[in-house]
Amino acid sequence: MRYDPPGDVGPDRLVDAVGALDLSPAPLVVVDLGTATTFNAVSAAGEYLGGALVPGIAISLDALFSHAAALRRVELVPPKRSIGGSTVEALRSGVLLGYASLVDGMCRRFEDELGPCTVIATGGLAPLVVEHCTEVDRHEPWLTLHGLRIVYQREIARRGVSA
Repeated sequence: MRYDPPGDVGPDRLVDAVGALDLSPAPLVVVDLGTATTFNAVSAAGEYLGGALVPGIAISLDALFSHAAALRRVELVPPKRSIGGSTVEALRSGVLLGYASLVDGMCRRFEDELGPCTVIATGGLAPLVVEHCTEVDRHEPWLTLHGLRIVYQREIARRGVSA
């Protein structure tokens, strides 16, 4: 753990890193597309380094709709084109392709610092975004739970208790 202060890291970010380390060798970038969109870096030595946080897709859309009276909620489905020919298609393109570009751009920046690494995506909104990403190597929908199970098993073993 190389985060200052260590207690400020969300436990979900840490269990994502633990789960990712179990599935792939380091260095790693873990992208979690949930309430927030988080980027987490794990060094080649397996150290949690930190990352980046941005508002998640749903929070961003809620803010947009609450401040732009002319825009209405749309179903998030893949856009037909990058250039939306209607407000609905423009929103779909902007959100899904925009977040995919955000993911790709941040992953490239992390790789500039980490060197070549594996990028694993997770989170409830990942399926909508990762199909449009070029930098994501794999999608692991259950990564957080996988990491949580590993942490639990390690704690049980540390305490000498049978699971």
